[in-house]
Amino acid sequence: MILRSAVATGEDMLKPAEAALVAHVAVGDVHRVIDEHILPDTLWSATDGRHVLASACGLIAFYFGSAGSLTAEWRRAAIREAAGRLRRAGAAAPDAGDWILRDDFLTIDLAPFIRRADERMAQLAAARALVVRDPEILGGAPVIRGTRVPAYDVAASVAEGVPMAQLLSAYPSLNERQVRLAALYAEANPVRGRPRKAEPPAGAVVTGERRVPRRRAVG
Repeated sequence: MILRSAVATGEDMLKPAEAALVAHVAVGDVHRVIDEHILPDTLWSATDGRHVLASACGLIAFYFGSAGSLTAEWRRAAIREAAGRLRRAGAAAPDAGDWILRDDFLTIDLAPFIRRADERMAQLAAARALVVRDPEILGGAPVIRGTRVPAYDVAASVAEGVPMAQLLSAYPSLNERQVRLAALYAEANPVRGRPRKAEPPAGAVVTGERRVPRRRAVG
């Protein structure tokens, strides 16, 4: 069963990897806010796999992003209050004032976290629109719309550190925005199982290796 609030607003229910991208946290952090009941159960569903309301991603971002400034107790309380405001707003989008929480001497402004999550949600929506599946094209593998270029091949090349100029030379039908959105799509929709090592496109030369530091767990 999809959450009632999602039905009322037409809001996206995101898979954990998608929610992690929008909240800009690790996938494990999304599972953590569910397992530890940090995120109220009105903002996620366990039916047919875990899904999180898109509007909850800003709250997840706040929980981990403010760990250096606020105690876990304050962060949990802020999320509970914000979740209640979301529920009361229903189909109406909360205004900016709804993201400012006050309790005695403490004022918490969630708006920056919500705004950045909304921006990343817009990017995810663009990536979803860009990548399509057609059984008549490469057996239904995800490809860039209007091309026969496999989205995961482009994303793998980006992950391997292939320079943008060489990627665009190897895939002349693509532009820089499409390349970045393909990488975003792959991050939000990771391939199950052990990923194969990416083979750079013909003509590309890898000039460096990018390593992404593991995010530290926070309280």
